[in-house]
Amino acid sequence: MSYFMGLDLGTSAVKCILVDNSGNVIGSHSVEYPLQQPHPGWAEQHPEDWWNATVEGIRALLTKTNIPGSDVAGIGFSGQMHGSVFLDEAQQVIRPALLWCDQRTAEQCAYIESTVGEAELGRLTGNRALTGFTAPKVIWLRQHEPENYARVRHLLLPKDYVRLRLTGAFGMDMADASGTLLLDVAHRSWSQTVAERLEIPLEWLPPLFESGDVAGHLLPEAASLTGLAAGTPIVAGGGDQACGAVGVGVVRQGIASVALGTSGVVFVHDDTYQVDEAYRLHSFCHGVPGKWHRMGVMLAAGGSFQWWRNHFAHEELERAQQEGKDVYEILTSEASTAPLGSEGLLFLPYLSGERTPHPDPKARGAFIGLNLRHGKAHLTRAVLEGITFGLRDSLQLIRESGVEVTELRVNGGGARSPFWRQMIADIFGIPVVTVNSTDGPAYGAAIMAASGVLGEDITSLCEKWIQVTDRVEPNVDNQNKYEAYYQIYRGLYGTLQNTFHQLSDLAGQS
Repeated sequence: MSYFMGLDLGTSAVKCILVDNSGNVIGSHSVEYPLQQPHPGWAEQHPEDWWNATVEGIRALLTKTNIPGSDVAGIGFSGQMHGSVFLDEAQQVIRPALLWCDQRTAEQCAYIESTVGEAELGRLTGNRALTGFTAPKVIWLRQHEPENYARVRHLLLPKDYVRLRLTGAFGMDMADASGTLLLDVAHRSWSQTVAERLEIPLEWLPPLFESGDVAGHLLPEAASLTGLAAGTPIVAGGGDQACGAVGVGVVRQGIASVALGTSGVVFVHDDTYQVDEAYRLHSFCHGVPGKWHRMGVMLAAGGSFQWWRNHFAHEELERAQQEGKDVYEILTSEASTAPLGSEGLLFLPYLSGERTPHPDPKARGAFIGLNLRHGKAHLTRAVLEGITFGLRDSLQLIRESGVEVTELRVNGGGARSPFWRQMIADIFGIPVVTVNSTDGPAYGAAIMAASGVLGEDITSLCEKWIQVTDRVEPNVDNQNKYEAYYQIYRGLYGTLQNTFHQLSDLAGQS
């Protein structure tokens, strides 16, 4: 039997999975790596950490599953989007990569929109300039580290750097390239206009592929390191959001997904290229060849819950360790003891700034409505409700664009919680389903690998391999109560925006 490997190069770890030729997951293994934040709002990682973790993860997965490397017929890559990997002429990394959650480039975004023209930029790339995207990072390097900029000869995204190390071949898929702000998304090609106006050499950019295209084959030295067979085909893969959507079967109209990872993403499939006129939603190429998608992004969804866990759940962490439980399961159980709406307490989840619907790197988190009755359960529930309200903002924009969403597929760590799934159904007002594939972007990457090797299209593989396992209908009474809280939530950013900016500026001066 042949197997397919999916690798998801995330923000905190690389996840490696193996599936058989019927789509069954045989095993998985994850290896973590650190995140550096040398200044407030900055986020960097060393590409060598990704490489070492990937090699370790592949070897561990083969050992754990007892599958010979020669039985792996193909490999697919998913990866954190937007991160900039700068390479010199010898293909050596010049500096740590600037990540998707790095917020240092607000001035560069303004420069890009004034230089290219906001309307022209939107027409060509389907998006406005945002701090997370890749092109502003290139401009930042040119302005702040000219000696490093002078050495640049290649620009890659995180997963494409690791694939380069495995295959020796440069490449990037359409979906991930859409987040660089350098792709003509409608025509699925690099935008000569944008590159020329920003004075970014087109020769720095790699060849483009559809997600299921074979982009290289495993080098003998990489085979020796990983335990895989030399010559194993590796497909282009996709950005983590496109792969995550493929991994839960969001490959046709009417189906949307919510990814509850560090960031939170509401993702909807498009058969044709559509653009939000105000560019509050991203319009990107899909991992399905010849298709597109729109999505809204919250920068700190699961990241907000993780922040709460790390700093305010010491007792729950100890209990989880003692009882062998998941700390998030304990926290959501405690949250369920607080009433809907947390007795008038709201949480704004802008801990990393925000992208959708408020493209504002200076946005900040906040608890609103605290009183002496509120305890930890109220605050925990408020965090979950605030994250979900923020995600609904993106669904509102999708609905306003004329897209009818009849089903929401939830994936990521938060999808494991029945309590949170019901909350999402109640706040969104549509059925929430889970599917038999729970490995998210890594599973989507494995589907792409199978597509490239077997010559079968991604959509048909999804329909064969992915089935709905649970369906949660909205509770109408809860839905009406949440609607009142949501309308208050929607007004809070506008009320507090100036305060957020003043506090951010003061913190920057300290």
